[in-house]
Amino acid sequence: MLNNIITLEQQEQLLKLIKESDTIVCVCHQNPDGDALGSCLAWAEVLKSVYGKEPQVFVPDQYPDYLHWLPNSEKLIRYDKHREGCDFVLKHADLVFCLDFNAENRTADMEGALCSSPAKKVLIDHHLDPTVDATLVISHPEASSTCELVFRIVWQLGCFDQLTKHFAVPLYCGMMTDTGAFTYNSDSCDIFFIISQLLTKHINKDKIYRNVYHNFSEDRLRLMGFVMYQRLVVDNARHASYFTITRADMKRFHFMKGDAEGLVNMPLQIKGHKLSISLREDTEKDNLVWVSLRSVDQFPCNEMAAQFFNGGGHLNASGGRLSCSIDEAVEIAKQAILAFEKLLV
Repeated sequence: MLNNIITLEQQEQLLKLIKESDTIVCVCHQNPDGDALGSCLAWAEVLKSVYGKEPQVFVPDQYPDYLHWLPNSEKLIRYDKHREGCDFVLKHADLVFCLDFNAENRTADMEGALCSSPAKKVLIDHHLDPTVDATLVISHPEASSTCELVFRIVWQLGCFDQLTKHFAVPLYCGMMTDTGAFTYNSDSCDIFFIISQLLTKHINKDKIYRNVYHNFSEDRLRLMGFVMYQRLVVDNARHASYFTITRADMKRFHFMKGDAEGLVNMPLQIKGHKLSISLREDTEKDNLVWVSLRSVDQFPCNEMAAQFFNGGGHLNASGGRLSCSIDEAVEIAKQAILAFEKLLV
């Protein structure tokens, strides 16, 4: 049986906020991943099916093609495509649920409208050091994913039996993607209890896996081979590596959003490897490099991301960004590896 994730006072406050609100919005972070979309879609389903609300879900920008199959994803509203309408709704909203981000600036261009919205806000998140100005903060960095937190809230509220696979599918997808198909940050027996309950909703977990990990183009497969062969630089002495993906590389392989997903995990297949760093040029903006870090055991990706890459995240999975050229980003990655040498050798 799961322990309560919120206090009874927080539970009463949450229910009161939902009951008293008519216009409700769910928002997630920029470049939404499986956990961001999964938690938003699952929570929106709870609000609709259990509490009779009609929430809107705003995402800051484009999300990966391999997540377009998620139930109700056609109802997602992209802020970058419908800014005026989203701003109007946020200006008149009663309640905004902030899911899977710890700071307003992670919503990119939506930040201004989100911060100025008079709506009460509820944060549900698993990232460190939340700074969102919220009426109710449900923050548990020890959780595998925000989707896990959504399930635990629903379980505590006693409304799981009222929900269907439209809730269970995006929730499972988010838990799966944020743990690399349950290969990291997923040692808790609670996670597998949650999975066992989601299976009672007749979800096809194998198909969900295929939809996410076996749903790429031929170009993506060729990009993966090219990057691992031509761009991967391995520092065997320090059990670390980095690779670059340039705008020219992306043009050559007809890059689509999401095609770089999972590449940063591949070097960790090298025996004894502890750290992998991905450096990818932005598809449009000059001197902007997106950074992803993955590690094993106790190597602190989040500390390296904060110190060198203007980012943060979790112990074994973090990200950041650099305002520089790809060549300068490579030099910063080298410096980062040297700075953390004692933890790598």
